[in-house]
Amino acid sequence: MKLDSDLRFKILEKVGIYSARFSISEPKILFTTKEVLDMPKEVTEGRRTSAYKYLGVSYIQDNVVFINVRKMPDEKILENTIVHELIHMRFPYLSHGRKFNKLVRRGLAGWTFKPYTKRH
Repeated sequence: MKLDSDLRFKILEKVGIYSARFSISEPKILFTTKEVLDMPKEVTEGRRTSAYKYLGVSYIQDNVVFINVRKMPDEKILENTIVHELIHMRFPYLSHGRKFNKLVRRGLAGWTFKPYTKRH
């Protein structure tokens, strides 16, 4: 997909809606690999120069998400990726797997999630 101001706005709008549903603060969104490389190294550490390979990357500690717009084939995959990355933000203890994918599907279906609280 081609990144223009309309698409940028649409993505930020979706991020705002899903962030509210998932009870998380809205992350800073990076749209290009250049923006990833322009971030401080300590923020993007581990997924800096390899970010271009992925549809999206969550930098959970710093509340930053990279949405690789250039790699998106269509709006459905874009929305899927937004929800996928925001699920990482809401459930930082979960890695990819069946439970994670179930939460992504629920997120796409309009579910809301209570704020994250650490168990004692």
